[in-house]
Amino acid sequence: MMRDEEAEGGRRAVVIREYNPKTDRDGTDAVDRECEVGPAGGMSLHADLLGDPVARIRHSPHYLMLVAETSGPDGRIVGLVRGTVKSVASRKSRPGAPAFAKVGYILGLRVAPSHRRMGIALQLVQQLEQWFELMGAEYAYMATDKSNQASLRLFTGRCGYSKFRTPSLLVHPVHSHRLKPPRRATVVRLGARDAERLYRSRFAHVEFFPADIGDVLDNTLSHGTFLAIVGDEEGGYEWSGVDRFLASPPASWAVASAWDCGGVFRLEVRGASRLRRGAAAVTRALDRVAKWLRVPSVPDLFRPFAGWFVYGLAGSGRDAAVAAEAVFASIVNMARGRAAAVAVEVAAMDPLRGRIPHWRRLSCTEDLWCMKRLGAAAAGGGGGGGGHADAWDWARSAPGRSIFVDPREV
Repeated sequence: MMRDEEAEGGRRAVVIREYNPKTDRDGTDAVDRECEVGPAGGMSLHADLLGDPVARIRHSPHYLMLVAETSGPDGRIVGLVRGTVKSVASRKSRPGAPAFAKVGYILGLRVAPSHRRMGIALQLVQQLEQWFELMGAEYAYMATDKSNQASLRLFTGRCGYSKFRTPSLLVHPVHSHRLKPPRRATVVRLGARDAERLYRSRFAHVEFFPADIGDVLDNTLSHGTFLAIVGDEEGGYEWSGVDRFLASPPASWAVASAWDCGGVFRLEVRGASRLRRGAAAVTRALDRVAKWLRVPSVPDLFRPFAGWFVYGLAGSGRDAAVAAEAVFASIVNMARGRAAAVAVEVAAMDPLRGRIPHWRRLSCTEDLWCMKRLGAAAAGGGGGGGGHADAWDWARSAPGRSIFVDPREV
């Protein structure tokens, strides 16, 4: 993975190499701090990885972090990128069982402002893609904000990626008062093994469903799976275990699991005015002393806070969206005192999204995923878990109604 590359314009060369936790932590922390999320001079979102630069990828089955370091005795780290590899369900048609493909995911690409427009980001991406192919990955993908033109120019303009999916990230703050789930829904909590059986039975064909779903559910950061049931018009549905549920499901239902992102990183909004901070504090005070008023209070997002992520959201039936609202509200209520906000990411055409409670100002209504078929697979050599030695290209396929967002890559 070590190779010298001459920077564009004859500038100083950099070395792309694997991250060394013993010597590189301070350098990578400095690059992360320089690359803030948000407009200059306004509010920005900071992520604290709690002293572990690989925290966001550590829970994936295979992961790698690369750094770009200037050459010479006084070399310093000026760029970094993180990547993971796993097997997921693709949208390729296959009778009887889901078609799985090995994919590489790119996240956390950073280049110090002093070293931008020198080709360093391109070098980092290309070397990470080489590792993806060594690991047998057939596709690579990444997620960005649709307004991030620099990222889009790099990936779609220079690296050959296609705009792929546009899911929505919906975020709801955690209040002192409880959210009221729909009365028609009954929510039960599933054990990890029952949850895995349900997911594999009903959602193994959903795009990006991970082959190692059992490992995700067993992770210490996963705080349970919740099933909401809405009975038919003749009466309710009595829960009698997952066996009966799979054999004879109710008229409408939804399921989702909760993941504690606070065990990986803490977020903080910086740059807010005193007036904005004061107004938010007033809403919290009112909510604490008079929960019955159900004040839409603003959590203290201006100090490091934990967030939870809802994953595996899916359902079936005419009132599946009602059940989804009940599941999401239950997880928000469980997060009281443990997180400041709860988020979920849903596909653009997901019928459940209309009933998910969220605040527009905290949410991103159109995230953007980009994907490309990697060299060996594109040349007809793709096999692995997906059998892509043909002309079908997942990166250029039409989207489905649902998508599985792996919480290990949030």
